[in-house]
Amino acid sequence: MERLIFDAHAHYNDKKFDDDREQVLSALPEKGVFAVVNNGTDYESSLEALKLADKYEYIYAAVGIHPESVVNMDITKADKYIEQIVKLLQHKKAAAIGETGLDYYWDIPREPQHIIFEKQLQLSASVNKPIIIHDREAHADTLYYIKKYCPNGLLHCYSGSAEMLKEVLRYGNMYISLGGTVTFKNARVPVEVAKEVPINKLLLETDAPYLAPVPYRGKRNDSSLIMYTANRIAEIRGMTVDDVLKYTKENACKFYINCNA
Repeated sequence: MERLIFDAHAHYNDKKFDDDREQVLSALPEKGVFAVVNNGTDYESSLEALKLADKYEYIYAAVGIHPESVVNMDITKADKYIEQIVKLLQHKKAAAIGETGLDYYWDIPREPQHIIFEKQLQLSASVNKPIIIHDREAHADTLYYIKKYCPNGLLHCYSGSAEMLKEVLRYGNMYISLGGTVTFKNARVPVEVAKEVPINKLLLETDAPYLAPVPYRGKRNDSSLIMYTANRIAEIRGMTVDDVLKYTKENACKFYINCNA
């Protein structure tokens, strides 16, 4: 099978893979998976992401601090946390900074989120590494930072409107990744976005183990299931599935690792 699937965002460190992680990851290339970017959410999980990248040739790591992780941080020591991430970025398979961003869905103090997010945006610019941005119910403030820093960035599991999409793409070198939600029955906005996003700015992701596409909704997600998301996007855009996979693979290679797709 030709390996056309590039999973732009996953979490294979998650405990939901503890029982069979090696079995799942060893099988993915045979199921058409070309590459996966496995995301950390704090120092410890970022270190684990790098260990998986060392073990599997097709896996790369993103290292960073997720907004939910600020709950366990002393924000007066923010620079110390960033220094830890800087060290991890020296690894040859550290493909990006992330996952970072803003999350207003959960009851998380906002000021620490902003501090850590902004420092990682600054780091992205200073070390010339792409950044993976989490935006959950924080569209206005996320857009503010995109406008301020014009990053080389990915809005992962994009949940904003088609109108916001047009604004996002005006600044920096921004990409959009879509996942299983585009296959959901009442997915009006994701469908609009899938139709409107320029094909050269589109990536595919799982956010595994979360957000599995129909017909696996509610079950554990993995990178092989991107095929269902690609099928739905192909329907929406009037393209072939292979073309969707080829374009998104090429885009992800440009964004992350500059490989030859």
